[in-house]
Amino acid sequence: MTATSIDTGTPDLLATLEAGVLTLTLNRPDARNAMSQAMNQALQQQLAAAEFDPAVKCIVLTGAGKGFCAGGDVKGMAAAGDGTVGALTIDEAIHRQRSNQRATAGKLFKLPKPTIAALPGPAAGAGLSLALACDLRIMASSAILTTAFARVGFSGDYGGSYFLTQLVGSAKARELYFLSDRVSADEALRLGLTNWVCGPEELVAKTREIALRLASGPSVAYRYMKENLNRAMAGEVDDCLDLEATHHIHCGQTEDHREAAQAFVDKREPVFKGR
Repeated sequence: MTATSIDTGTPDLLATLEAGVLTLTLNRPDARNAMSQAMNQALQQQLAAAEFDPAVKCIVLTGAGKGFCAGGDVKGMAAAGDGTVGALTIDEAIHRQRSNQRATAGKLFKLPKPTIAALPGPAAGAGLSLALACDLRIMASSAILTTAFARVGFSGDYGGSYFLTQLVGSAKARELYFLSDRVSADEALRLGLTNWVCGPEELVAKTREIALRLASGPSVAYRYMKENLNRAMAGEVDDCLDLEATHHIHCGQTEDHREAAQAFVDKREPVFKGR
């Protein structure tokens, strides 16, 4: 299998597609992959395109070098003297921030395809939020997580307060936001903030293993599983039951279900086609 490089329009974000796996690499290693405007815009474009590209079955978000993402570019904010508004009015800045968040973290969360964050190193601030927005997380044993917002006088962005509260509960989320303590990979695994921890040298192989399994799986069923699970986070039980019933019956009419049922009878592995 040969990976195909995709032109993102900026060196700040690299993109490759291989065997149904779209890998998006935040590529500012000298700045710990802090988010630039070019990176943010390119990430929005790639996620929007991936949603409707039948060749994309799974999305991996990772960082170049030894880090995942340090969040916003604090050095750039300090140099500009205004970290949130710049030349915009406050209302314009708020609208831009809302749009950027929905098209990145929000898209990762709602995208009807499995998303994986692979963390070779620290994920901080908005970088942590992006990782938590993904369905699954794989951390190198040397990686750490931190909200970091309190350390730079921010309240937090990119959905971190929502995702963290859902994963660890309100009390722990408040502790991690207020104190901005570092969470090791082992502690992240204990808290349920990551699904796997592996040696740094094993991260790429482990990520590839999980991503290829998802890319070869029943993509129609995955789409409805993800919607079911997302809605269950805040929905009433009857709403969840009704949605599950609708999606379950629909999946029963797919080629993937018929193939899987026959494979079960034949005692072989099914070959899913995403329809």
